[in-house]
Amino acid sequence: MTVESPVRRVPDAAPEVRGGVRVRQRVIEKVVREASAVTIGVPRDDVHVEVAEWGGGLAVRVAARLPIPDLDDTEAIRAETPLLDRVRQAQSMLAGEFARLTGREIRRVSFTVTGALIPERRRVR
Repeated sequence: MTVESPVRRVPDAAPEVRGGVRVRQRVIEKVVREASAVTIGVPRDDVHVEVAEWGGGLAVRVAARLPIPDLDDTEAIRAETPLLDRVRQAQSMLAGEFARLTGREIRRVSFTVTGALIPERRRVR
């Protein structure tokens, strides 16, 4: 006589697999660099990142130029958020995005502004 197990399996569910997943440091750095570039709004090559294990999570250092409005556009300059507020906002956004992408706790995000990135003027034809 066959007795059915008290635990019912869903036919389409994947079987439980034991083990671990290792993600190399350089992969995490590439993911962090790409996320930083997208969040800040600069090209990926303009962002430098360092990722290290720290306090049971990750500590991330980001160095990048920040986009600013054209200096001839006084209205855009007045409307712009002050620099320190922008950096604090970027740190918060980056910490959340890094945690979501890596699945790791982000203990610290240090942001260094290395310069300004002014959008290129386009000629009207």
